[in-house]
Amino acid sequence: MGKFTLVILIFFLLSLGLRFWNLEQFNTLVFDEIYYAKFANNYLTQTPFLNSHPPLTEYLIAIGIWIGSWFPASPEITNDLTGSWRSTISYRWLNALTGSFFPIILGAIAYQITQRRSYTIIITFLATLEGLFLVESRYALNNIYLVTFGLLGCLFVLLYLNHKQHLYLTLSGIFFGASVAIKWNGLGFLLGIYLIIFIVYLSQKLEHLFNSKNLGIFKNIKLIEPSLLVFNLLIIPLFTYSILWLPYLLFNPNYSWWEIHQKIWFFHQTIGDGSEVHPYCSKWYSWLIMARPIAYYYNQKSTSEGTIIYDVHAMGNPILWWLATGSILTFSIFFIVILYKQKYNCFFPVLFFMLINYLANFLPWALVSRCTFLYHYMSAYSFSLLGIGLIIEQCLISQFVLNRRLGIILLLLITLAFIYWLPIYLGLPLSPSEFDLRMLPNWI
Repeated sequence: MGKFTLVILIFFLLSLGLRFWNLEQFNTLVFDEIYYAKFANNYLTQTPFLNSHPPLTEYLIAIGIWIGSWFPASPEITNDLTGSWRSTISYRWLNALTGSFFPIILGAIAYQITQRRSYTIIITFLATLEGLFLVESRYALNNIYLVTFGLLGCLFVLLYLNHKQHLYLTLSGIFFGASVAIKWNGLGFLLGIYLIIFIVYLSQKLEHLFNSKNLGIFKNIKLIEPSLLVFNLLIIPLFTYSILWLPYLLFNPNYSWWEIHQKIWFFHQTIGDGSEVHPYCSKWYSWLIMARPIAYYYNQKSTSEGTIIYDVHAMGNPILWWLATGSILTFSIFFIVILYKQKYNCFFPVLFFMLINYLANFLPWALVSRCTFLYHYMSAYSFSLLGIGLIIEQCLISQFVLNRRLGIILLLLITLAFIYWLPIYLGLPLSPSEFDLRMLPNWI
C-alpha cells in the first residue's frame, strides 16, 4: 500500500469513526427524524402516508431499519417513536456509513480534475473536518444522501472524461436521478453539469473570451456525441427518478405520479417564511457566514456537580466555513480577471468546475420564498471546499517560507476549530459556561 493510499484510508477511518462513535445516544427522534424515521418504518409496517419529498430517503432508512432489526439491542437504546420498537442505531447506521464516504468522494473529484495527490489529500482532510456533514450523517435525515448522490454524479462525469468508458456516464445519470429522488434541489448538480457542457460547446464561438483548450479535461466534452449526452444525462436521470417512485405509488395507490407531485409542490409553496414558521429559518445569503445554524437537539440535566447541557447543532466548522466563503469570493474575482486578461493557468479547470457548480447549487435559492435552512447550502458548500483547499495547497508547496507557514497555520486553525466544536457535533456533555463559549448569540 502506497503512502497516498494509506493517508486517504486514515482519513476515511477517521470519518467512519466519528460518525459511528456513540451513534446510539439520545434514545429519541432527533429533529426531522420524526418524519424520515417514521415514514421509513411505515414501509415496514405497511402503513400508508403522504410524503412531502421524493421517496428515496425513506427507502434507504427502511432498508437500514430492516437490517438493523436482525441484531439485538439493549432497552436503553430502543424506543417505539417510529411506530414500532426500533433501536436508534437501526435507523441511523446507514446514514452514518453513507456520510463516511463524503471526504473520499470530494477528494476523488479533486484528483480527477487535477491529477494532483497533494490537492487530493488536502481536500479529503478538510472534508473530514467539516462539522455540518458530520452532524447530518449521524441521524436519520436526508441531506447526506442528496449530496452524496449528487457528488457521485459529478465524479462519474469526470471519470468518463478521463477514461472514456460509457458505463461511467451512465452511472453518472443514475446518481443524478437518485439525488433528485431525495429532494428536488438535487437538480442543482445536474444544472451545474448542463452549464459546463453548454459553455464548452459555446467556447468555439467565444474564442475571444476563452478557448476550450484552457478547460483541461472539460475540453473532452466536445468529443462526446450529443446523443450520448442526452441519453445519459437527461433520459437516464429522468428514468431513474421516475422508477424510484414506483414502490411509493404501489404502497399508496390513492395517488398518481402527477397528483403526488402536485401535492408536494403545493405543500412547499404554502410553508411560509420567518421565525413564526420555524425559529431556525435562514435566508440564502446568510448561509455564506453561517449566521443561523440549527439546534437539532438540546437537553439540560441537573446533577450533583451542577447543570449539564447536551446539545447538537447542525453547523459547520466555523473557520473552515468562513475561509471557504472567502475563497469563493476571491476566486470569483480571479476568474473574471483571467477571462478579461486572457491569462490562463493550470488552476483554471478547477475554478471553472468549482464556480459553475457552486453557483448552480446556490443562486436558485434566491428564488425560493419558503422557509429555508442552513442545510440547504450543503450542495453548494461542498464545491467551495475545493477553493480553500486550492489556496492551502498552493501555500504549502510555495517556495516562499511565509506562504508555507500560512498554509500550516490555516490547517491548524481548521483542525483546532473542529476539535473545539466537536462536543456540539457529537452531543457531548458541556457545562453552561462551556456551551456559551461555543455559541454566538444568533446561533442559539
